[in-house]
Amino acid sequence: SRYGGLKQIDPVGSQGEAILDYSLYDAHKAGFDTAVIIIKEAIRKDFMETVGERLKKCPMEIRYAYQELDDIPAGYTVPEGRTKPWGTCHAVLCAREAIGDAPFAVINADDYYGPEPFEELYGFLTAPHEENGKLQLCMAGYRLVNTLSDKGTVARGICTVDANGKLTDIDERLKIGWTADGRITDVSREAEVEYDPQTPVSMNCWGCPPELMEEFQPRFIHFLEHMEDPIKSEFLLPEMIGDLLHEGCAEVTVLPVHNKWYGVTYREDHERVAAAMAALTADGLYPEKLK
Repeated sequence: SRYGGLKQIDPVGSQGEAILDYSLYDAHKAGFDTAVIIIKEAIRKDFMETVGERLKKCPMEIRYAYQELDDIPAGYTVPEGRTKPWGTCHAVLCAREAIGDAPFAVINADDYYGPEPFEELYGFLTAPHEENGKLQLCMAGYRLVNTLSDKGTVARGICTVDANGKLTDIDERLKIGWTADGRITDVSREAEVEYDPQTPVSMNCWGCPPELMEEFQPRFIHFLEHMEDPIKSEFLLPEMIGDLLHEGCAEVTVLPVHNKWYGVTYREDHERVAAAMAALTADGLYPEKLK
């Protein structure tokens, strides 16, 4: 709503590429061979005529899943007046059949992550891990200073990481941005909170074992039964993973990422992202025409 349109399909590349095209290019180069695209049925036609048409030439296997409000467990109903999607956990839950029993990564379609996190996630997901009775996840840990918009505040998952590189806590903050004097603060609370620019943050870029899929349905039911606001509350992936951490059910390895993030939170961000993609292409990171 802040962007004022379907930012996931808006072109940012010289050949009409959307941010998602660059993410899939980087993911395939890192080793991923299948992509599951989660969209709403209402935008299917627009998506297929733009990004979907280009993905017919993508070397990855492309599967589609559809996130709809009424895709909820039997016995539950959509609250009257609810139009807002149920959130990122629900999106993954809607894609459960398309994902299957493979380890998987989760990203946002409107965030440009750069090549580094896909290489790190693929390496983690394909490596053996010591069995300690906990789900083994990973997360791309960006530096806060590399993830802000010049056009307004953004939501970020502020992370606490221990000396072994393991995530110990994640706090989803909704209004983080620059101050006039160059500080980074959270203005969503009564008392202003200032953050170190190097604070690790989550950009919803996760690596997940197939066993994690078993957690979504029961936790979504719990969410439906305890949500504070039936109209606006969301079932969010960082919050679910945070719960798993606190319950001792999961271990999350934070993979340090040095890439600069680009995204289109606001309409004014579009020009900056397009300029960044042009510069990265000119530097040779991407070909003039993605394949």
